[in-house]
Amino acid sequence: MNKDNLNTLFEDLENEFDIEAPNIGHQQRFLNKLNNQNKIATTDVPKRIFWKPLISIAASIVLLVALFFGTQQEVMAKDLGSVSPEMAETENFFTSTISSELAKLNGETSPETVSLIQDALKQLETLEIEYAFLKQDLAESGDDQRVIFAMISNFQNRIELLQNVLQKIEEIKQLKQ
Repeated sequence: MNKDNLNTLFEDLENEFDIEAPNIGHQQRFLNKLNNQNKIATTDVPKRIFWKPLISIAASIVLLVALFFGTQQEVMAKDLGSVSPEMAETENFFTSTISSELAKLNGETSPETVSLIQDALKQLETLEIEYAFLKQDLAESGDDQRVIFAMISNFQNRIELLQNVLQKIEEIKQLKQ
């Protein structure tokens, strides 16, 4: 409806509004109901006021605890690259080598090699879980050389595993031909 239609509608109905009067005592009944609602509202207010601060305090405590443990987890997750720049380069080399070997492995997927590849991926996952524990040990030990050596050895084991699987896949291909 546009504005002109509304104006004409109200002009047409101008004298037809407010033609009935309320019943006798309407104003008093309305005031009584209003007063009763105010009494009910004032009795509920102390309960709401009592719980509101407690809930906000509890939420604040939960937030602080979550932030504390969140920062603790960040401190605990220390990797090989955080030890020194040379170790960061070593870690980058190993991760890039592992990525390229995984890409080769995924390219060699065939019906004959599926079970071999799945087994290798499970073993690789186990090595990655061990590496996560080694990262925690590194943070707790304060850059202990034995932990660093174990982390490097873990990377080497992953690469060896992938290379062995690729070699077995090549042997399967040769036997097939």
